[in-house]
Amino acid sequence: MDIFQAVVLGIIEGLTEFLPVSSTGHMILAGHFLGVDQNSDFVKTFEIAVQLGSILAVIFVLWRHLCHGFDVWIKLIIGFIPTALIGFFAYKWIKMLFVPETVAYMLIIGGIVFLLTEYYILPKKYINKIPKDGLNNISYKEAFIIGLCQSLAMIPGTSRSGATIIAGLWMGLSRTLAAEFSFLLAIPTMLAATSYDLYKNYALLDWTNSFILLIGSLVAFIVALLAIKLFLGFVRRFSYASFGFYRIILGGIFLWYFWFM
Repeated sequence: MDIFQAVVLGIIEGLTEFLPVSSTGHMILAGHFLGVDQNSDFVKTFEIAVQLGSILAVIFVLWRHLCHGFDVWIKLIIGFIPTALIGFFAYKWIKMLFVPETVAYMLIIGGIVFLLTEYYILPKKYINKIPKDGLNNISYKEAFIIGLCQSLAMIPGTSRSGATIIAGLWMGLSRTLAAEFSFLLAIPTMLAATSYDLYKNYALLDWTNSFILLIGSLVAFIVALLAIKLFLGFVRRFSYASFGFYRIILGGIFLWYFWFM
């Protein structure tokens, strides 16, 4: 991997990490067309560790939410536990799924789930019910269920934010609250994933690879700052259906490419 590829992947990470479209999936697909060696251990580490920039961005934008009280931190820890346990025991198998074909299938499946949620589940759910708003209105049980669904995002192409947002909507959260809790839950989850992967692969981080990872993370941080603010503004006005269509179209294009090209 060279610096140009790291910058492009950093931009993609920053743009897509908090959108329900799978940042890792987009990086794998983009890496394929950039000529990045998908079998390289460093590339697989880069695709996880570059998330550090996005983590810092969400802390920078939403730090006030983290100061709402200890209760918020308890909910984040509860939501983080399922992913931590599953990720620890399934680490070796998860990395085997980091291939373009898996991403394409999961993009399509996730897109279908989003459309079913917006056009079938939510209209029935909110006939006589107002969605919850405010972090304090999320119960510990709801935080755990959202965290459990987050574990599905270990399959590249699923989308961590997509899985948690969908779970939040099913739990009765408003679109904005589901997005905000998803962003905050990313902090312990992504910090743990990044730290663990770097620990397991520290031997790969020579001066060149470390510099490439630093550049990618810095670019991801800058781009994610803008993406988070734009996304929160978007969900206050529109549904998530557009992301469902996007996922299905993109996944279909890539499946066609892998099958026929």
